[in-house]
Amino acid sequence: MTKTISLSEDAYNTLKKLKLWGESFSDTILRLVKTKAKLSQILPLYPELRGNEEYARAISELRETVDKRLS
Repeated sequence: MTKTISLSEDAYNTLKKLKLWGESFSDTILRLVKTKAKLSQILPLYPELRGNEEYARAISELRETVDKRLS
């Protein structure tokens, strides 16, 4: 089953740059989620949120939650 998502042009271009040869976009997203990405790697996907301290704090908390679930 597939789902359709919308991305900003910037987010699409950033994801495309992160995509490895032979990977689907789904594969790329799963690879990135499974790695311990730094906030600095995630923020370029959402340039409109750059500098938003509340957003940065929320992402850090979410990352901690995800790490605990994957452990």
